[in-house]
Amino acid sequence: MNLSKWYQLIKPNFRFYKDGFFEFPYLANTPELFIESTIKTPGSKHAAEEQVVYRNNPFINGEMHYRQIEEGLWLTITNLKFKYDTVIKSNYANGIPSDHYSITFTVFESEVKLQNVFIDKVPFQNKFWSFKKPGTDVGACFYKGSKCQFYIYYISPSWLEKHVPLDILDRKIPFKKFLDSSKGFISYQDIVPNAENLSHEILHTFKTFNKDAFNTTILKAQTLSIISTFFKNVFADTRTDNYQEKSSVDYKTIAKCESMISTKLSTPFIGIDALAKAFNMSSSKLKADFKSVYGTSILQYNIDKKMELAMQLVLNTTMQIKHIAKEVGYDSSSKFSATFKKKHGKLPSELRSDSMLDQKPE
Repeated sequence: MNLSKWYQLIKPNFRFYKDGFFEFPYLANTPELFIESTIKTPGSKHAAEEQVVYRNNPFINGEMHYRQIEEGLWLTITNLKFKYDTVIKSNYANGIPSDHYSITFTVFESEVKLQNVFIDKVPFQNKFWSFKKPGTDVGACFYKGSKCQFYIYYISPSWLEKHVPLDILDRKIPFKKFLDSSKGFISYQDIVPNAENLSHEILHTFKTFNKDAFNTTILKAQTLSIISTFFKNVFADTRTDNYQEKSSVDYKTIAKCESMISTKLSTPFIGIDALAKAFNMSSSKLKADFKSVYGTSILQYNIDKKMELAMQLVLNTTMQIKHIAKEVGYDSSSKFSATFKKKHGKLPSELRSDSMLDQKPE
Protein backbone atom coordinates (compact mmCIF):
# COMPACT_ATOMS: atom_id res chain seq x y z
CA MET A 1 0.00 0.00 0.00
CA ASN A 2 1.44 3.39 -0.97
CA LEU A 3 1.03 6.52 1.15
CA SER A 4 -1.54 8.17 -1.13
CA LYS A 5 -3.76 5.06 -1.06
CA TRP A 6 -3.49 4.91 2.74
CA TYR A 7 -4.56 8.56 2.99
CA GLN A 8 -7.51 8.02 0.64
CA LEU A 9 -8.74 5.20 2.90
CA ILE A 10 -8.29 7.31 6.03
CA LYS A 11 -9.44 10.69 4.69
CA PRO A 12 -13.26 10.24 4.98
CA ASN A 13 -12.86 9.55 8.72
CA PHE A 14 -10.12 12.06 9.49
CA ARG A 15 -11.17 14.74 11.99
CA PHE A 16 -7.91 16.44 12.90
CA TYR A 17 -9.12 18.32 15.99
CA LYS A 18 -12.44 17.89 17.78
CA ASP A 19 -13.68 18.61 21.31
CA GLY A 20 -10.16 19.26 22.64
CA PHE A 21 -8.60 16.09 21.18
CA PHE A 22 -6.60 15.35 18.06
CA GLU A 23 -8.34 12.43 16.37
CA PHE A 24 -6.44 9.74 14.49
CA PRO A 25 -8.08 6.75 12.81
CA TYR A 26 -6.34 3.45 12.17
CA LEU A 27 -7.25 0.77 9.63
CA ALA A 28 -8.68 -2.18 11.52
CA ASN A 29 -10.02 -4.55 8.83
CA THR A 30 -7.22 -7.10 9.25
CA PRO A 31 -3.98 -7.32 11.24
CA GLU A 32 -2.00 -7.24 7.98
CA LEU A 33 -3.70 -4.00 6.90
CA PHE A 34 -3.22 -2.45 10.34
CA ILE A 35 0.50 -3.28 10.27
CA GLU A 36 0.95 -2.11 6.68
CA SER A 37 -0.87 1.18 7.28
CA THR A 38 1.24 1.79 10.42
CA ILE A 39 4.42 1.23 8.40
CA LYS A 40 3.23 3.74 5.79
CA THR A 41 2.13 6.50 8.15
CA PRO A 42 4.27 9.67 8.20
CA GLY A 43 7.05 9.59 10.77
CA SER A 44 7.37 5.78 10.78
CA LYS A 45 10.57 3.80 10.23
CA HIS A 46 10.26 0.07 9.51
CA ALA A 47 12.88 -2.47 10.57
CA ALA A 48 11.58 -5.44 8.57
CA GLU A 49 13.98 -8.09 9.88
CA GLU A 50 13.08 -7.37 13.51
CA GLN A 51 9.40 -6.80 12.59
CA VAL A 52 9.21 -3.49 14.43
CA VAL A 53 7.97 -0.04 13.39
CA TYR A 54 9.47 3.01 15.10
CA ARG A 55 7.11 5.99 15.25
CA ASN A 56 7.93 9.64 15.90
CA ASN A 57 5.68 12.45 14.72
CA PRO A 58 4.37 15.69 16.27
CA PHE A 59 1.74 13.76 18.26
CA ILE A 60 3.17 10.40 19.37
CA ASN A 61 6.50 8.71 19.95
CA GLY A 62 7.07 4.98 20.31
CA GLU A 63 7.33 1.62 18.58
CA MET A 64 5.19 -1.29 17.42
CA HIS A 65 6.39 -4.91 17.32
CA TYR A 66 4.39 -7.45 15.34
CA ARG A 67 4.40 -11.20 14.68
CA GLN A 68 2.18 -13.80 13.10
CA ILE A 69 2.09 -16.49 15.80
CA GLU A 70 0.44 -19.05 13.54
CA GLU A 71 -2.22 -19.17 10.83
CA GLY A 72 -5.14 -17.00 11.97
CA LEU A 73 -3.35 -15.55 15.01
CA TRP A 74 -1.34 -12.31 15.09
CA LEU A 75 0.05 -10.24 17.94
CA THR A 76 1.10 -6.59 17.91
CA ILE A 77 2.77 -4.88 20.89
CA THR A 78 2.77 -1.10 20.83
CA ASN A 79 4.48 1.34 23.23
CA LEU A 80 3.46 4.98 22.82
CA LYS A 81 3.90 8.31 24.54
CA PHE A 82 1.31 10.94 23.64
CA LYS A 83 2.48 14.50 23.03
CA TYR A 84 -1.06 15.93 22.88
CA ASP A 85 -4.56 14.94 24.01
CA THR A 86 -5.46 12.32 21.43
CA VAL A 87 -8.30 10.02 20.41
CA ILE A 88 -7.30 6.87 18.52
CA LYS A 89 -10.25 5.29 16.75
CA SER A 90 -10.87 2.35 14.45
CA ASN A 91 -11.69 2.79 10.77
CA TYR A 92 -12.66 0.19 8.21
CA ALA A 93 -11.75 0.48 4.53
CA ASN A 94 -14.57 -0.28 2.09
CA GLY A 95 -14.20 -3.37 -0.05
CA ILE A 96 -11.81 -5.12 2.35
CA PRO A 97 -13.22 -7.91 4.57
CA SER A 98 -13.22 -7.36 8.32
CA ASP A 99 -13.58 -10.69 10.07
CA HIS A 100 -10.97 -10.72 12.85
CA TYR A 101 -11.79 -10.65 16.55
CA SER A 102 -9.32 -8.89 18.82
CA ILE A 103 -8.30 -9.21 22.45
CA THR A 104 -6.43 -6.19 23.83
CA PHE A 105 -4.51 -5.81 27.06
CA THR A 106 -3.82 -2.13 27.79
CA VAL A 107 -1.44 -0.70 30.37
CA PHE A 108 -2.10 3.03 30.59
CA GLU A 109 0.16 5.22 32.74
CA SER A 110 -0.76 8.81 33.49
CA GLU A 111 -0.26 11.29 36.30
CA VAL A 112 -2.94 12.03 38.88
CA LYS A 113 -2.82 15.40 40.59
CA LEU A 114 -3.08 15.26 44.38
CA GLN A 115 -4.28 17.74 46.96
CA ASN A 116 -1.22 17.00 49.14
CA VAL A 117 1.12 19.92 49.83
CA PHE A 118 4.30 17.84 49.56
CA ILE A 119 3.34 15.49 46.72
CA ASP A 120 1.88 17.35 43.75
CA LYS A 121 1.14 14.35 41.54
CA VAL A 122 1.83 10.62 41.27
CA PRO A 123 1.98 8.15 38.38
CA PHE A 124 -1.11 5.97 38.09
CA GLN A 125 -1.46 2.75 36.11
CA ASN A 126 -4.81 1.82 34.62
CA LYS A 127 -4.91 -1.75 33.26
CA PHE A 128 -7.75 -3.47 31.47
CA TRP A 129 -8.63 -6.13 28.90
CA SER A 130 -11.12 -5.87 26.07
CA PHE A 131 -12.68 -8.15 23.49
CA LYS A 132 -13.87 -6.70 20.16
CA LYS A 133 -16.01 -8.30 17.49
CA PRO A 134 -15.12 -7.84 13.79
CA GLY A 135 -16.08 -4.47 12.34
CA THR A 136 -16.85 -2.79 15.66
CA ASP A 137 -16.18 0.96 15.73
CA VAL A 138 -14.19 1.75 18.89
CA GLY A 139 -12.00 4.54 20.21
CA ALA A 140 -9.75 5.36 23.14
CA CYS A 141 -8.71 8.67 24.72
CA PHE A 142 -5.20 9.57 25.89
CA TYR A 143 -4.03 12.75 27.55
CA LYS A 144 -0.77 14.59 26.91
CA GLY A 145 2.13 12.86 28.62
CA SER A 146 0.34 9.51 28.93
CA LYS A 147 2.38 6.36 28.30
CA CYS A 148 0.59 3.28 27.00
CA GLN A 149 1.30 -0.32 26.09
CA PHE A 150 -1.13 -2.22 23.89
CA TYR A 151 -0.94 -5.99 23.45
CA ILE A 152 -3.42 -6.81 20.68
CA TYR A 153 -4.18 -10.42 19.77
CA TYR A 154 -5.91 -10.72 16.38
CA ILE A 155 -7.94 -13.89 16.00
CA SER A 156 -9.60 -15.19 12.83
CA PRO A 157 -13.00 -16.95 13.08
CA SER A 158 -11.43 -20.24 11.97
CA TRP A 159 -8.74 -20.02 14.68
CA LEU A 160 -11.36 -19.18 17.29
CA GLU A 161 -13.56 -22.09 16.24
CA LYS A 162 -10.61 -24.50 16.34
CA HIS A 163 -9.17 -23.47 19.72
CA VAL A 164 -12.05 -22.07 21.82
CA PRO A 165 -15.12 -24.24 22.60
CA LEU A 166 -17.72 -21.52 22.04
CA ASP A 167 -20.24 -23.96 20.55
CA ILE A 168 -20.60 -25.91 23.81
CA LEU A 169 -20.97 -22.87 26.08
CA ASP A 170 -24.16 -22.59 28.08
CA ARG A 171 -26.24 -19.80 26.55
CA LYS A 172 -26.81 -18.41 30.05
CA ILE A 173 -23.11 -17.55 30.43
CA PRO A 174 -22.73 -13.74 30.17
CA PHE A 175 -19.95 -13.94 27.55
CA LYS A 176 -22.11 -16.22 25.39
CA LYS A 177 -24.97 -13.74 25.69
CA PHE A 178 -22.58 -11.02 24.56
CA LEU A 179 -21.42 -13.06 21.55
CA ASP A 180 -25.02 -13.70 20.51
CA SER A 181 -25.99 -10.04 20.88
CA SER A 182 -25.61 -6.96 18.70
CA LYS A 183 -23.02 -5.51 21.11
CA GLY A 184 -19.52 -5.37 19.69
CA PHE A 185 -17.14 -4.56 22.55
CA ILE A 186 -16.70 -5.65 26.15
CA SER A 187 -14.06 -4.81 28.78
CA TYR A 188 -12.62 -6.51 31.89
CA GLN A 189 -10.40 -5.24 34.70
CA ASP A 190 -8.41 -8.08 36.30
CA ILE A 191 -9.39 -11.05 34.16
CA VAL A 192 -5.84 -12.45 33.71
CA PRO A 193 -3.73 -12.74 36.90
CA ASN A 194 -0.18 -11.35 36.65
CA ALA A 195 -0.97 -10.12 33.13
CA GLU A 196 1.62 -7.34 33.09
CA ASN A 197 4.55 -9.61 33.95
CA LEU A 198 3.39 -12.28 31.50
CA SER A 199 3.07 -9.65 28.79
CA HIS A 200 6.56 -8.30 29.49
CA GLU A 201 7.90 -11.83 29.02
CA ILE A 202 6.21 -11.97 25.61
CA LEU A 203 7.72 -8.58 24.71
CA HIS A 204 11.17 -9.90 25.68
CA THR A 205 10.65 -12.86 23.35
CA PHE A 206 9.68 -10.43 20.58
CA LYS A 207 12.82 -8.35 21.09
CA THR A 208 15.16 -11.37 21.19
CA PHE A 209 13.28 -13.40 18.57
CA ASN A 210 16.15 -13.73 16.08
CA LYS A 211 18.69 -14.67 18.78
CA ASP A 212 17.18 -18.01 19.85
CA ALA A 213 16.03 -20.83 17.58
CA PHE A 214 13.44 -21.88 20.18
CA ASN A 215 11.70 -18.51 20.29
CA THR A 216 9.07 -19.51 17.73
CA THR A 217 7.95 -22.32 20.04
CA ILE A 218 8.33 -20.18 23.18
CA LEU A 219 6.29 -17.32 21.72
CA LYS A 220 3.49 -19.63 20.62
CA ALA A 221 3.34 -21.24 24.08
CA GLN A 222 3.33 -17.85 25.84
CA THR A 223 0.59 -16.51 23.56
CA LEU A 224 -1.65 -19.57 23.82
CA SER A 225 -1.25 -19.59 27.60
CA ILE A 226 -2.38 -16.00 28.06
CA ILE A 227 -5.27 -16.31 25.55
CA SER A 228 -6.53 -19.54 27.13
CA THR A 229 -6.40 -17.93 30.60
CA PHE A 230 -8.36 -14.97 29.26
CA PHE A 231 -11.13 -17.13 27.81
CA LYS A 232 -11.25 -19.48 30.81
CA ASN A 233 -11.78 -16.56 33.19
CA VAL A 234 -14.15 -14.73 30.84
CA PHE A 235 -16.35 -17.82 30.71
CA ALA A 236 -16.47 -17.78 34.53
CA ASP A 237 -17.31 -14.06 34.72
CA THR A 238 -20.74 -13.50 36.29
CA ARG A 239 -21.49 -9.92 35.28
CA THR A 240 -25.12 -9.16 34.52
CA ASP A 241 -26.27 -7.16 31.54
CA ASN A 242 -29.11 -7.24 29.05
CA TYR A 243 -27.10 -7.84 25.89
CA GLN A 244 -30.29 -8.38 23.91
CA GLU A 245 -31.06 -4.66 23.91
CA LYS A 246 -30.78 -3.34 20.37
CA SER A 247 -29.63 0.18 21.24
CA SER A 248 -26.19 1.03 19.85
CA VAL A 249 -23.24 1.95 22.06
CA ASP A 250 -21.08 4.99 21.32
CA TYR A 251 -17.78 3.38 22.36
CA LYS A 252 -15.69 6.52 21.80
CA THR A 253 -17.93 8.56 24.14
CA ILE A 254 -17.82 5.84 26.79
CA ALA A 255 -14.00 5.81 26.46
CA LYS A 256 -13.93 9.57 27.07
CA CYS A 257 -16.17 9.11 30.10
CA GLU A 258 -13.81 6.46 31.49
CA SER A 259 -10.81 8.76 30.92
CA MET A 260 -12.53 11.59 32.77
CA ILE A 261 -13.16 9.28 35.74
CA SER A 262 -9.71 7.69 35.90
CA THR A 263 -7.76 10.96 35.59
CA LYS A 264 -9.69 12.83 38.32
CA LEU A 265 -9.52 10.30 41.14
CA SER A 266 -8.29 12.74 43.79
CA THR A 267 -11.20 15.11 43.26
CA PRO A 268 -14.82 14.51 44.36
CA PHE A 269 -16.85 12.47 41.87
CA ILE A 270 -18.91 14.97 39.83
CA GLY A 271 -21.93 12.67 39.59
CA ILE A 272 -23.62 10.76 36.81
CA ASP A 273 -25.91 13.61 35.78
CA ALA A 274 -22.92 15.94 35.31
CA LEU A 275 -21.10 13.27 33.27
CA ALA A 276 -24.16 12.73 31.11
CA LYS A 277 -24.46 16.46 30.49
CA ALA A 278 -20.76 16.70 29.59
CA PHE A 279 -21.20 14.05 26.90
CA ASN A 280 -24.66 15.16 25.73
CA MET A 281 -26.26 11.85 26.70
CA SER A 282 -29.12 10.89 28.99
CA SER A 283 -28.13 9.58 32.42
CA SER A 284 -29.95 6.30 31.86
CA LYS A 285 -28.20 5.60 28.54
CA LEU A 286 -24.80 6.58 29.93
CA LYS A 287 -25.24 4.19 32.87
CA ALA A 288 -26.45 1.36 30.62
CA ASP A 289 -23.72 1.82 28.00
CA PHE A 290 -20.96 2.14 30.57
CA LYS A 291 -22.02 -1.06 32.33
CA SER A 292 -22.31 -2.84 28.98
CA VAL A 293 -18.68 -1.98 28.17
CA TYR A 294 -16.98 -2.15 31.59
CA GLY A 295 -19.17 -4.72 33.33
CA THR A 296 -19.88 -2.58 36.38
CA SER A 297 -21.70 0.62 37.30
CA ILE A 298 -20.07 4.02 36.95
CA LEU A 299 -20.18 4.51 40.72
CA GLN A 300 -18.52 1.16 41.43
CA TYR A 301 -15.93 1.75 38.72
CA ASN A 302 -15.05 5.09 40.30
CA ILE A 303 -14.65 3.41 43.71
CA ASP A 304 -12.49 0.62 42.25
CA LYS A 305 -10.16 3.09 40.54
CA LYS A 306 -9.88 5.20 43.69
CA MET A 307 -8.86 2.07 45.60
CA GLU A 308 -6.24 1.26 42.92
CA LEU A 309 -4.82 4.77 43.34
CA ALA A 310 -4.88 4.30 47.10
CA MET A 311 -2.96 1.03 46.69
CA GLN A 312 -0.20 2.82 44.77
CA LEU A 313 -0.05 5.59 47.39
CA VAL A 314 0.21 3.02 50.20
CA LEU A 315 3.01 1.12 48.49
CA ASN A 316 4.96 3.93 46.86
CA THR A 317 4.72 6.91 49.25
CA THR A 318 5.14 7.59 52.96
CA MET A 319 1.80 9.41 53.22
CA GLN A 320 -0.18 8.63 56.35
CA ILE A 321 -3.20 6.38 55.81
CA LYS A 322 -5.59 9.13 56.94
CA HIS A 323 -4.14 11.47 54.32
CA ILE A 324 -4.43 8.82 51.61
CA ALA A 325 -8.07 8.38 52.62
CA LYS A 326 -8.70 12.09 52.08
CA GLU A 327 -6.87 12.03 48.73
CA VAL A 328 -9.40 9.53 47.38
CA GLY A 329 -12.42 11.26 48.88
CA TYR A 330 -12.93 9.63 52.30
CA ASP A 331 -13.25 11.78 55.42
CA SER A 332 -13.51 8.64 57.54
CA SER A 333 -10.30 6.59 57.72
CA SER A 334 -12.21 3.57 59.02
CA LYS A 335 -14.67 3.62 56.10
CA PHE A 336 -11.76 4.02 53.69
CA SER A 337 -9.91 1.07 55.25
CA ALA A 338 -13.01 -1.12 55.03
CA THR A 339 -13.50 -0.25 51.34
CA PHE A 340 -9.79 -0.79 50.68
CA LYS A 341 -9.89 -4.25 52.30
CA LYS A 342 -12.98 -5.23 50.31
CA LYS A 343 -11.10 -4.41 47.10
CA HIS A 344 -7.59 -5.65 47.93
CA GLY A 345 -8.15 -8.26 50.68
CA LYS A 346 -6.02 -6.45 53.27
CA LEU A 347 -6.19 -3.26 55.30
CA PRO A 348 -3.92 -0.47 53.96
CA SER A 349 -1.85 -0.62 57.18
CA GLU A 350 -1.35 -4.38 56.73
CA LEU A 351 -0.33 -3.96 53.11
CA ARG A 352 2.19 -1.26 53.97
CA SER A 353 3.68 -3.41 56.76
CA ASP A 354 4.03 -6.35 54.39
CA SER A 355 5.70 -4.11 51.81
CA MET A 356 8.20 -2.74 54.34
CA LEU A 357 9.10 -6.27 55.43
CA ASP A 358 9.68 -7.31 51.82
CA GLN A 359 12.07 -4.37 51.32
CA LYS A 360 14.20 -5.08 54.41
CA PRO A 361 17.65 -6.52 53.55
CA GLU A 362 18.24 -10.08 54.69
